[in-house]
Amino acid sequence: MNSPCLSICPLASGSRGNSVFVSGGTTSILVDAGLSGVELERRMRAKSLSPDGLSALVVTHEHTDHIQAAGILSRRYNIPLYINSKTHQAAASKLGRVDLVNVFACGTRFEIGDLTINPFSISHDAADPLGMTVEHGKAKLGIATDLGIATNLVRQHLQGCNLLYLEANHDPHLLNTGPYPWYLKQRVKSRKGHLSNQEAAALVSDVGTEALAHVILAHLSEQNNCPEKALQAMTEALDSPHVRVEVARPDLPGSLIAL
Repeated sequence: MNSPCLSICPLASGSRGNSVFVSGGTTSILVDAGLSGVELERRMRAKSLSPDGLSALVVTHEHTDHIQAAGILSRRYNIPLYINSKTHQAAASKLGRVDLVNVFACGTRFEIGDLTINPFSISHDAADPLGMTVEHGKAKLGIATDLGIATNLVRQHLQGCNLLYLEANHDPHLLNTGPYPWYLKQRVKSRKGHLSNQEAAALVSDVGTEALAHVILAHLSEQNNCPEKALQAMTEALDSPHVRVEVARPDLPGSLIAL
């Protein structure tokens, strides 16, 4: 499970559930736990990872596809839960009893073992949703899903990352002509909804530097997007052969990428 550098492995991504494994070698965490406990355990084992080695579980917001197994895993493996105050209040009924709770505030960095976490506020229809950067040594990765708009604050925090795990939720044409009811289409397109492929590509184009080596496209809608369209939008915007771009899947864990 341990690695000598900062590494990341998407375990699940999409409206059916979200979870990302991040490790600095001696410290490993999950960012969100939006599948059942059994399924997350299965996916970790498939990548030779184990919940027994987790130092923390960090929650981005209270929607079920991000916290379904957070309370379960915390109780089962005595994993400390890191969560902000408003999200903790909003998620209480879904989490159940959690004895190991560490409350943090957006905008205030904190340490978990050898990892430095920088949580920042994002725009989404949740109590106090957040993205984050994770740093270990000279390596830095950014995680930002479930955001309706890329604010200047988001851009500031994601600047200079070696890897970006970023939402590319929908293709505008597929969303407009797809099966969603009108009100749901408006929610997805709103400032508190989700980024389109083009908005995600524009964000990466703005914040990407020579340090950027990987982009993982996350939270793709299965009804309103497809990997090919998301990849095309991103690769056209980057126009950089040295940046590896891939898509996190809803049904299978992704590659373990070391920075």
